Amino acid sequence: MPSVTIGQHLINRLKEINIDVVFGVPGDFNMPLLDIIEDDPKLTWGNNANELNASYAADGYARIRGAGAIVTTFGVGELSAVNGLAGSYSEMLPVIHIVGTPSTKSQAAGAMLHHSLGDGNFDVFYNMSSMISCASTHLKKQNAIAEIDRVISQAVLSKRTGYIGLPIDLIHYEVEVPEIAPLVVSLPKNPEQTQEIALKVVSEAIAKASHPVVVVDGCVLRHHIEKDVEEFIKRSGFPTYVAPMGKGAVDESLPQYRGCYSGNVTLESIDKEIKKADLIIEIGSIKSDFNTGNFSYALDRSKTITLHSFATIVFCAEYQKVSMVEFLPLLTASLPKEPRVFDLGPRGKPLPIEEGTEITHNYLWNKVPEYIDENAIICGETGTSEFACLNLEAPKGASFITQFLWGSIGFSVGAAVGAAIANRDRRVYLFVGDGSFQLTAQELSVMLHHGLTPVIFLLNNDGYCIEKLIHGPDRDYNNFQMWQYSKTLDFFGAHLERNTSVGSSKVGFEGKVSTRDEFETAMKDIQAQPDKMHFIEVIMPRFDAPRELKLLVATSENR
Repeated sequence: MPSVTIGQHLINRLKEINIDVVFGVPGDFNMPLLDIIEDDPKLTWGNNANELNASYAADGYARIRGAGAIVTTFGVGELSAVNGLAGSYSEMLPVIHIVGTPSTKSQAAGAMLHHSLGDGNFDVFYNMSSMISCASTHLKKQNAIAEIDRVISQAVLSKRTGYIGLPIDLIHYEVEVPEIAPLVVSLPKNPEQTQEIALKVVSEAIAKASHPVVVVDGCVLRHHIEKDVEEFIKRSGFPTYVAPMGKGAVDESLPQYRGCYSGNVTLESIDKEIKKADLIIEIGSIKSDFNTGNFSYALDRSKTITLHSFATIVFCAEYQKVSMVEFLPLLTASLPKEPRVFDLGPRGKPLPIEEGTEITHNYLWNKVPEYIDENAIICGETGTSEFACLNLEAPKGASFITQFLWGSIGFSVGAAVGAAIANRDRRVYLFVGDGSFQLTAQELSVMLHHGLTPVIFLLNNDGYCIEKLIHGPDRDYNNFQMWQYSKTLDFFGAHLERNTSVGSSKVGFEGKVSTRDEFETAMKDIQAQPDKMHFIEVIMPRFDAPRELKLLVATSENR
């Protein structure tokens, strides 16, 4: 019977789910596993600045590749990563958290080891992480192979995080295994009879509707069914909208695309179109507060069909286990071959650029699309950036990385690392505020180390703008020490000679802009140098914010 080491089997399974970069930080309980990663020609070690940033990077990577992985060490390392992993769990991303733990002998003896609480309890951190994991395990010799497969499969199927504790003495422990079957990572077939009934009911409702619309949301991205959704939109011809967490799930060049629907944050023209609908087809909806304009997402359930990953809901009837993944292509095939035509006039857009020389949010988000490449990955930080992205005119093929549900500030910087290394053929544009940047700025050194080429917009409005809008505009707790942000890349060694086998970034623009003319001159320079990393500090008015954020804050007082 063939044999394999537990550590090698774990690495093989990560590669099987399309992972070629593993993020994390070395620690004395995980380094033998890092040897396996570093020696594998098909893998890259993330080499992050700290575990929190590594967890954000694994999240951003999973949004682009479908799954991510992070390796930390027992106690101190794994706890540092918990916030980011909770975000991945919350926002439905299969990130595998692998923790190097003390030897089985030390754990059995209850030894008072470093990184422990000193009480002999080696399950306490595992128990903590199990609360933010869909599946978790602390490996033993007799069940390691089966448990690795169970956790990874469950994470991929559930689109949630998984936790694997790996004792250091088991990393190179060999186990005999029968022929290893592929991981189970596809959803089971929908119940045939239930699906047939659901298809009939949905088809009849569509046929009766005179003005049906489609609202596409975040679970479409999590289950990677954007192409199926596009086929449905084209075949039906129905006016189509995205919710905030669904931004990027629909090609905005499609004639059926009408904009972003987000309750009371919605552009007035879009809101009127939604209210005219006599049938609303939701695909992959996520009903969180910021995703629905503080629950002002006023869709009449009596005329709403919801296609989800776990069920199909038609008005008040639920067809359990009829997943949209299998159901949607069948629904598309059942439609008439000729799409319906709707004359709704020009697509609603934000207010045009107002006169002036300052770089306001009104100016920035209207102007910056002119300089963003097709197939871009746009990372918007929690706060002004992510809300401005709602009505940003997206280039063809663009993906958006935001964190509307978890909302951890600083997330975007680490996520941009993961996204950029997940697909080096796509240009990453990172928009981050000065306050959020101070939490995770170290990760720019990781970008340089890996030779990544993002365009980084540091939006400097001198403080926590979103917090000031919510409460305490003049309070000191919403302010912090100013940095010389435009010198960031220089501080992180961009111009030092480096000896690395991974590669290093070439640097283009690095500087500060305060006027619209300066911004446009800089952006032309940046656009002409796609093979370089750029850092542009954008000086903005202190209390200026996107229209969408102002509207949301106005309805947030009693949450």
